[in-house]
Amino acid sequence: MNWITNYVRPRINSLFTRREVPENLWTKCDECGTMLFHRELRENLNVCTSCDHHMQISPRLRFEALFDNGAYAEIDVPAPVQDPLHFRDQKPYPQRLRTAQKATGEKEAMLVAEGEIGRTPVVAAAQDFSFMAGSMGMYVGNAIIAAAERAVASRRPLILFSAAGGARMQEGILSLMQMPRTTVAIEMLREARLPYIVVLTHPTTGGVTASYAMLGDIQIAEPGALICFAGPRVIEQTIREKLPEGFQRAEYLLEHGMLDRVTDRRRMRDELIVILRILQHMPPAVKGELPPPAEGPEAAPQPDAAAKKVAAQESGA
Repeated sequence: MNWITNYVRPRINSLFTRREVPENLWTKCDECGTMLFHRELRENLNVCTSCDHHMQISPRLRFEALFDNGAYAEIDVPAPVQDPLHFRDQKPYPQRLRTAQKATGEKEAMLVAEGEIGRTPVVAAAQDFSFMAGSMGMYVGNAIIAAAERAVASRRPLILFSAAGGARMQEGILSLMQMPRTTVAIEMLREARLPYIVVLTHPTTGGVTASYAMLGDIQIAEPGALICFAGPRVIEQTIREKLPEGFQRAEYLLEHGMLDRVTDRRRMRDELIVILRILQHMPPAVKGELPPPAEGPEAAPQPDAAAKKVAAQESGA
């Protein structure tokens, strides 16, 4: 009886007991509904393997794929005064910040770093839409200024990845003041004659679109990204008309001259390398670990021994 109770019954129960699967192992594509395994999705840079829909991606994962060997150094951003307006809606503003920090593992909605892309030194900044919808507050303004100052000091181009729902309402007018502040920071790059490239990701809206996100020397967008000041629903309710198909999406804006390129995230790194080196009058990047090509007359290719032998036979004939 003990053998049946202690061995047979647990064995039978284990065969029919449903095992719990962690919820974070699978992600459902918002576009086609395909269930994607987390490792496969990460390796594909959060792009659906079925329909190529570009999902949201964290700044750290983006930087790991962007910089050479995934190596980069973070740039310190001055911390602003927390909750200067003592704002409270359903929750106090500091509590919302702590919740977002716990959920994302980041201090704020923008990460600034420096490193090399195809052996080209750059400064990069990326917004995190998971952190309070990537909203632009005083910290984001400080981050862009810190990135611009570092780019000017080190004579490096600046690449910015935008993803935001607009200004942060909990900071009121102080949030709106970041629009002129960041515009002045971008002007510093212009005066230093340094490239400023913006990659607009889904979504980029509101005051972010009305300031630093549309001031790039080169404007690139990811496929299907919503890029606008006021959203399509707000416009439709205002004018009481149906908007064109794909209105305010990246492909529509490219067709109407507001963007320079629409580039798949998986090819973004190679695209940026080419653009950066063209803007800085640099030779094409050398792939792999090969040394860069030598300059001068010694750079001419020398024939090998077999080629010399063939040439000698031909001349003797």
